[in-house]
Amino acid sequence: MNSVSLTTRISLLFAVSAAVVLLALGWIVARAVDAHFVEMDRHELDGKLALVQNLLARMQPSNTLAALHDRLDDALVGHHGLAVALIDARGDVGYASAHGLPQGMPLHPAPLTTWMAQERTWRGFATTVQAGDASFTVAVALDITHHQRFLTRFHAVLGGATVLAMLAMAAAGWAATRTGLRPLEHMARLATRLSATDLSERLPDTALPAEIRTLATAFNAMLGRLEDAFRRLSEFSSDLAHELRTPVSNLMTQTQVALARERGAAEYREVLQSSMEEYERLARMVEDMLFLAKADNRQVVPRRDAVDLGREIRELIEFHGLVAEERGVHLRLEGSAHVAGDRLMLRRAVSNLLSNAIRHCPDAETVRIGLSSGDQDVELVVENPGTIPHDRLARVFDRFYTGDPARRSGAEGVGLGLAIVRSIVEAHGGRIDAATANGMVRFTVSLPRSGTA
Repeated sequence: MNSVSLTTRISLLFAVSAAVVLLALGWIVARAVDAHFVEMDRHELDGKLALVQNLLARMQPSNTLAALHDRLDDALVGHHGLAVALIDARGDVGYASAHGLPQGMPLHPAPLTTWMAQERTWRGFATTVQAGDASFTVAVALDITHHQRFLTRFHAVLGGATVLAMLAMAAAGWAATRTGLRPLEHMARLATRLSATDLSERLPDTALPAEIRTLATAFNAMLGRLEDAFRRLSEFSSDLAHELRTPVSNLMTQTQVALARERGAAEYREVLQSSMEEYERLARMVEDMLFLAKADNRQVVPRRDAVDLGREIRELIEFHGLVAEERGVHLRLEGSAHVAGDRLMLRRAVSNLLSNAIRHCPDAETVRIGLSSGDQDVELVVENPGTIPHDRLARVFDRFYTGDPARRSGAEGVGLGLAIVRSIVEAHGGRIDAATANGMVRFTVSLPRSGTA
């Protein structure tokens, strides 16, 4: 059944449902018509029985059944297809209709019954009637062959109409299903045209049924996410190639220059030291990329230790102090807080924030680090003088993004620091935001105190 198309399945469902309903309706109609004819025949037979009873009631005691013969013939004249018989107490038939009695007609008290005789269909009954002191059995029967022929034709027409209605319902179900599934066919054709280089097409979400509209909206949203993901992947690949090209080119140039002529040990040592710096830069970049790749695949699982953020930040201020002092930048810590998390990962995140703030802080200015604790969260704020255009705020956490003044490129970084900060914060179940206002750039980190993601 899995290979049968949805259109065929729904069409069959329409046909089966229609068959069940129409067959049930046809059976009800047929039974109602049959019952109507039975009731009509019973009413006519009861009328003839009443006529016979009336004649018997007016019969004088001295009269015999033979005396009623002429009266009964006169009363039943013109009633073709009607058979009447009077049977006395001895079982003798005292009266029979002029055209005779059908074979199989009950001559003893019997309920309404139907039988066949001489290729004709009869319906009748027999009952006991009192006439003075005498008791008689009156048997009446009606030829219903014409009724049966009508019912046979009616049943045939009803059956044919039922079959035609079933076929019509199946065709209507097929047409309705094909029309309803047309947007899905359009969706399938669109999916075959999609590629990594062109994800701009979208399904029209107007004039669609509610169910298909929901699917189309979800499909378009998925295409939007894929388009954004491929765009970011393309930018990332381009940035990665660019960042790797610089140190590799430096290494090749230094090596070519060193090999251009014979040099002394001191010169070779200088070349090797310079190459070592480039290797270290490459190693840091690869390490950072591996960390971000693990974070993207939820493979970074932080520990849940009690961490004194105030103490860790004071140690980091001391570590970055020499670099800050060279430019006259002052680092100021306000507040304290404790959080449950991975101490080394949190130190790395805070260190990246401080390094970024020091690098982009004007000379002789102050970088403020603020800590505060709430009922559920701990907030860390790193703030330095500067500005970031509002259209670039959303990209400051992108990998290799160094396109705004707050993250100008330099030898100290390649644009991965803030991306690593965001990955660490999100791994701890927190969030990080960047904002700029009143000539200040602020990074705000919120972490759950319990450390649950």
